[in-house]
Amino acid sequence: MASITTMFGDVRLSRVPAKFSGTRAELFWRLIGGYLLMVPTLGLYRFWVTTMKRQFYWHHTSIDGDALEYTGTPVQLLIGFLIALAVFLPLYIGFFYLSTQVGTVVVVGYGVVAALFWFLFGYASYRGRDFRLSRTLWRGIRFDQKGNAWAYATRQFLWSLLVVVTAGLAYPFMSADLWRYRYTNTWYGDRQFSFTGSWRTIAGPFYRAYATVAIVVGAALGVGFLTEGRALALVPILAIILGFGGFFYYRAREASRMFSEVRLGTAGLRVEIKARALAIQFAAYSGMLLVGFIIVGLVGFLVSLVVQGQFDFSSLAGIAQAGWIGVALALGGYLVSLATLGLMAEVYLDCGYWMLVARGATITGIESLTSVRAGEEDKALAGEGLADALNVGSF
Repeated sequence: MASITTMFGDVRLSRVPAKFSGTRAELFWRLIGGYLLMVPTLGLYRFWVTTMKRQFYWHHTSIDGDALEYTGTPVQLLIGFLIALAVFLPLYIGFFYLSTQVGTVVVVGYGVVAALFWFLFGYASYRGRDFRLSRTLWRGIRFDQKGNAWAYATRQFLWSLLVVVTAGLAYPFMSADLWRYRYTNTWYGDRQFSFTGSWRTIAGPFYRAYATVAIVVGAALGVGFLTEGRALALVPILAIILGFGGFFYYRAREASRMFSEVRLGTAGLRVEIKARALAIQFAAYSGMLLVGFIIVGLVGFLVSLVVQGQFDFSSLAGIAQAGWIGVALALGGYLVSLATLGLMAEVYLDCGYWMLVARGATITGIESLTSVRAGEEDKALAGEGLADALNVGSF
């Protein structure tokens, strides 16, 4: 598609839409193959699956005719994960110790461990972003994430405490501050990104959604008490409906407005995502998840008919008496259920969100990027580590 040009004073800026050419069907069958190979490799093949997914997303996403490149390797992810295990081993030992205690020690101990995990989430997400960007190229020039992961984790942790204390009202301030820190420390070659947004950018959508949910649920509670509890059953239903509606409304506007505040010199990004598109994707995910579990249930039922009369799978004792066959069937059913959850989430939620952002993105002033020079390559062998272990790595 040819560039569309618009006039801003005496400066002519091109407006180039991003493109995504991948399909859910292609990703689905790639994931099926990857999931099957995880079984004989005891899950280690997931690092190859993650690399495959990123190559799929990056290769099918193009800007001005040139696709992104992903140069990360599965071995890097595996090494990073093994390093992360050294961090988690003391935590798991701590969990085991706490499980043997009673009273105040357990409450305080679990609180400290939970806070530590939340702090590590922030650190891990920043390090994971650093790894992905340093392995992402466009037109042969590498992206990079600078800044400090510990500083980012501290920011997120302290902001989170304020959000909890204010019952969520401080969230726009936290979101804007974290977006700014991420993008002002992001580079493309020798050129630094900037972020022009603030808490005001998303305050309107957030507080409208917040107020709507609070007022309607509060009114429902009031009616419930006035009717001596007969209408209280409506409260959770209303909370779920409004909660999802408010989430889609705010999520679409936050992504659209915040991404649209990202700049790279004179080049700018504009993204437009509709709330109804997010809702449709979630509905499709829910429907396909239901179909998937129906299929899994039918297969399980057929297997139970085949072995009926030989083993009793209605209790743990029956499974144990069945020996390795019972354990294998129980474990297989559990793994298949987990795989179904993960597969549907990746195909309909993760891939769907990437498609919406990529296809809703437009870059202005892209001609200014022709003078960008390549930066140094990050040659670190270790991958995302904690981000992978904590499951906070994106795509």
